[in-house]
Amino acid sequence: MRNRRLNRRRLGFSLMELLIVVAILMIIGAVAVPKIGQALINAKEMAATREIHNLNQAQIQYMSQFGRYATSLAELGTPASGQPSPSGAGLISDEMTKGVKNGYQYIVQGTQTGFTINANPLSQATGRRTFYCDQTGVIRENFGQEPATATSPELGSGAGGGSGGQKK
Repeated sequence: MRNRRLNRRRLGFSLMELLIVVAILMIIGAVAVPKIGQALINAKEMAATREIHNLNQAQIQYMSQFGRYATSLAELGTPASGQPSPSGAGLISDEMTKGVKNGYQYIVQGTQTGFTINANPLSQATGRRTFYCDQTGVIRENFGQEPATATSPELGSGAGGGSGGQKK
């Protein structure tokens, strides 16, 4: 009878052992979760800069086809008639035409002589920086929710507290 009790006791874990394991897992989680959140924000910011680069290239191609820059994302998007035209050149995806992707809102404005592209995070959970680009192709950043402008520091210049999203 005594052997059965000992065997039964050895088959499982004590409450104290389980509490210690849970405490260790909570400590690991408390350290890992902020790092994961930071990595996700960095990934969304990098995706935003790639999309700005893609939009810049689409604007250049639009200019070569139609003699002016697109004034909106819709003009760069899917043509309604199926054939590329100034009202829909088919240079960007339908998702990008809507102006929201990966937690950022994209705004394109164009004139005969130039264009601007702004990318602003929808919330602080999707990005800490706003981005700006124009016909020069230089991407500029602003830390905070205020939209970046032509006078904002260049991406990765070290001004404004960052180095292209890489913090150590």
